Amino acid sequence: MADLKRQLGLLDATMINVGTIIASAIFLVPSTIALQLHATVPTLLVWVVGGIVSLLGALSLAELGAALPRAGGGVVYLTRAFGPVWGYLYGWANGTVINPASIAAIAVGCASYLAVFVPLSATGIKAVAMASILGLTVLNGLGVRAGARTQNVLTLTKIGIVGALIVTGFALPGGSVANFRPLWPSQSFSGLLGPFGVAMVAALWAYDGWVEASYVGGEVRDPERILPRATILSTVIAMALYTLVTAAYTYVLSPGKMAASPLVARDAVSVTVGAAGVQIVAAAIVISTLGANNGIVLTAARIPYAMARDGLLPQWLGGVHPRFLTPVPSLLVQAAIACTLTLSGTYDQLFTYVIFTEFLFYAMMCGAVIRLRVAEPELPRPYRTWGYPVTPVVFIAFAAWLVKNTVVERPHDALVGVVILLLGLPVYWALRRRR
Repeated sequence: MADLKRQLGLLDATMINVGTIIASAIFLVPSTIALQLHATVPTLLVWVVGGIVSLLGALSLAELGAALPRAGGGVVYLTRAFGPVWGYLYGWANGTVINPASIAAIAVGCASYLAVFVPLSATGIKAVAMASILGLTVLNGLGVRAGARTQNVLTLTKIGIVGALIVTGFALPGGSVANFRPLWPSQSFSGLLGPFGVAMVAALWAYDGWVEASYVGGEVRDPERILPRATILSTVIAMALYTLVTAAYTYVLSPGKMAASPLVARDAVSVTVGAAGVQIVAAAIVISTLGANNGIVLTAARIPYAMARDGLLPQWLGGVHPRFLTPVPSLLVQAAIACTLTLSGTYDQLFTYVIFTEFLFYAMMCGAVIRLRVAEPELPRPYRTWGYPVTPVVFIAFAAWLVKNTVVERPHDALVGVVILLLGLPVYWALRRRR
């Protein structure tokens, strides 16, 4: 049976992460955060703190990526540290719901903003969304280099667009230093903690995606060196872009106007360049979401592939195309699930149910760093987590807080999410018996 080939470098791995982290959130979420905090300093501080927390996770994950550079990322790490059932449950949640639902949701969002230029009905939006899913699947089936080159172009374009938003926000007429007022809200520090926590949840979700390059660990050249660098570098880039573009929005609009804006990027650009801002931001979101989806399609298919290779899913899902050296069966199944969710319109609800488990698994991955340090001290570690053990412990604490917040705020969604997760166990036990 053919196997995956190591063809990806530092730029590829970094652009996969950056392109997946920055989808549409950079154009929308600053408004959500301003609505909670109503002042410049805490609004910017949320992005800095959220970026630091994500960086702590990235620093921890980088050790696992360097020590266990195989396709599948979390499936490999959790299986090694805690046993196959945990690797399976992570793969089940991501392979059957989280990633296909993400692909569907992002594709529908991309098509919705394309409708600014080409009138589309609700059915037309779904058709365009499914066409984009199938197109990206075919592209990534033709070779990991084809998918990576596309990702590099889309992500570098995206970074250029965000950079232009930052420069024009500060350089063109329309903005003012006076718009930064108020710098701090009127309520006490203790009264600010609740809204700050709500805003932090939004920021942490916006940073989600720093794990993506680990899924293609089996296709990265010199992974012991490149994976840690790409994971850390991409998180720092995302933190800089989120913080600076939010500062630019604030300079143009003020915290109050940001909080009242349904599409803060559009309103900010409309102030600096006029009515063309609607089309400019719509085009930016189309490019940004297309880049995010290409990254997910490329990386997420490696999860069921890795599970099948480890006997956690049917063997045929671990197949690799003999010419293109890509996991075509896994890519096709992923596309089929994503298109079905797009057509049915259930992607948003399913994603809401299960997404909170993502940070539960992130916490477990950071726990895997500690577990493997104790259980396998002889395991070669080309990169060792900076600040260990404080770094993984702090991230685990934040992830646990986020999961707890979800359970308290949305107990029904959390319960349904756990049920969906546990539905994978009968499949796991059936496969174990067959082996």
